[in-house]
Amino acid sequence: MKTPADPVRDYLSAVEREASALPADRRQELLADLAEHVEVARAERPGITLGEILAELGDPRTIAATALAEAGNGPEEAPAGGGTGEPARRGKVHPLVPLLMLTLSLPFVMVFSESPGPQFGLLFRIAGVVLLCTSVHWTAVRKTTGVLLAAVVPSVVIASWNLSDGGPTGDTPALLANLGMLALLIATSAWLWRNRRP
Repeated sequence: MKTPADPVRDYLSAVEREASALPADRRQELLADLAEHVEVARAERPGITLGEILAELGDPRTIAATALAEAGNGPEEAPAGGGTGEPARRGKVHPLVPLLMLTLSLPFVMVFSESPGPQFGLLFRIAGVVLLCTSVHWTAVRKTTGVLLAAVVPSVVIASWNLSDGGPTGDTPALLANLGMLALLIATSAWLWRNRRP
C-alpha cells in the first residue's frame, strides 16, 4: 500500500542529503530551523500552502551550499538561484554589524539633532534592518521580533511624538524618553546576539 507523500519530510531529506558534508550537529540544527520555519509559517499564515512555504525557503541545494560555505566545508561562493553561478550574499556580514547599526541609529540622531544627523540615523536603521533580515544568523521569528522591537516600535513612537503634542516636552522628559528607547534598542540587540546561530 502506497503512503501519501509528505512534502516537508521530502524537502528536509533533500536538504540533509545535500548537506551531508556538514557536521551532524550543525546539519540537525539546520533541519530543525527549517522545520521550525515551516511550522511558524503555517501557524501565522493559515492561507498559505505548504508548497508556497517550501518555495519561499528555496532550493535545498542552495540552502545546503550556503550552510557548507558558512561552515567552511564548501566553496567560498555558494551558488544562488538554483545554481546559476551567482555568488550567495547571505551570511557574509558579521552578526554584530546589523545589531550595531540598529542600536547606534538613535544615539546618532540624539547627538546630531541638526541635519544630517536624523537622515544618517534613519539610513543606519534601514541598513540595519536589511542586514538583519538577510542574515542567516537568526530564524525568521527572531528576525521579525528584532525588526519590530529595534526599528518599527522606535520609529512609530518617535514619529508619534513629532507629529502630535503628546510627546515628552522639556529637556528632562525628552532625555528620559530617548534613554528608554535606547534601552529598548540595546536590550533587543543583546537578545538577538545571545540567540544567534553560530
